[in-house]
Amino acid sequence: MNDHLKKTLEQIGEDFRQAISEDSRHYCEVSIGRKAEHLGYSDLKQQFQDVYAIVPLKRPAEGMKVRIDGRTFVNYAQFDSGVVVPGYIAQRSGLPCKPYRAQDSMILNFA
Repeated sequence: MNDHLKKTLEQIGEDFRQAISEDSRHYCEVSIGRKAEHLGYSDLKQQFQDVYAIVPLKRPAEGMKVRIDGRTFVNYAQFDSGVVVPGYIAQRSGLPCKPYRAQDSMILNFA
């Protein structure tokens, strides 16, 4: 399972490779469970359906935006790809990561 989680998180990083800016205030969310299901890892769908990876964006996306307190992301970790996940997910994946330091005020972009 950890291998499937690792591959799912790596794919999210690859999907957004051109759009990621590690220290951006703007971000979007990607459902880890839905992405895993899309990749054929149905064993992860139920377990991670309500868990989201955070993708810091180079530029704001079109559409609705919501301001979020940066303290929401305490105990989150950031992978080398720039993708951010809750710390327990990072630990389970086994991928190298560092503690995530969010801006005081973050902006969730809905696309």
